[in-house]
Amino acid sequence: MQNLAFVNPEDLPHILVVDDDERIRNLLLRYLQENGFLVVAAASAGEADDILARFLFDALVVDIMMPGETGLSFTKRFKELHDTPVLLLTALGETDDKIAGFESGADDYLSKPFEPRELVLRLQAILRRRPRPETLKNFRVGRWQYDEAVNELQDGEDIIRLTTVEGNLLRALASRAGEVISREDLAALCDLDAGERTIDVQVTRLRRKLEDDVKRPRCLQTVRGRGYMLRIESE
Repeated sequence: MQNLAFVNPEDLPHILVVDDDERIRNLLLRYLQENGFLVVAAASAGEADDILARFLFDALVVDIMMPGETGLSFTKRFKELHDTPVLLLTALGETDDKIAGFESGADDYLSKPFEPRELVLRLQAILRRRPRPETLKNFRVGRWQYDEAVNELQDGEDIIRLTTVEGNLLRALASRAGEVISREDLAALCDLDAGERTIDVQVTRLRRKLEDDVKRPRCLQTVRGRGYMLRIESE
């Protein structure tokens, strides 16, 4: 067990546990906290959706057999939008059940009953496998070369200065290039205390600088009902 007395909570892996069984949920919450994780728990897929709309996590632990939306359905839907690792928990341990779990997009699978220590080791393993997000300082967006040092878009002699907010927004989008990022996640990545409308306005301003035709954007795209996605070429 780690000595967490002098650990900054922001440095701990953030885990969301989704399980309708209150006893299991509380057990996981306590055990993971004791072993160096910052944990939030949800009793259903719907409750998890509400939490995910407000917070970012390093990994999810999801029970398969839940009333309403199952863990398989939730995982498949979640992984269509995010690359955050998901570890599935289930009382179903047959090979076909495991295959269904991995087909849903899960990164690992643990059958009940299980030793809590094994769960900790599996979580640590999938977190090690996940590449750390890189801070991209120089990359291409369409015809533009972005230079973080001066916060400018450059194309030969054409230069466009970005505001601080626009630069933060562009780097946040580039850090998860090719992935749909919700407005809430963008605000968190930019450390911007702003509502959805403010994010939309800032994205519109940035798009005007990036795109040759804002009505038919090629680089900074809106995914209706989900968020925004940026296409880049890293240097």
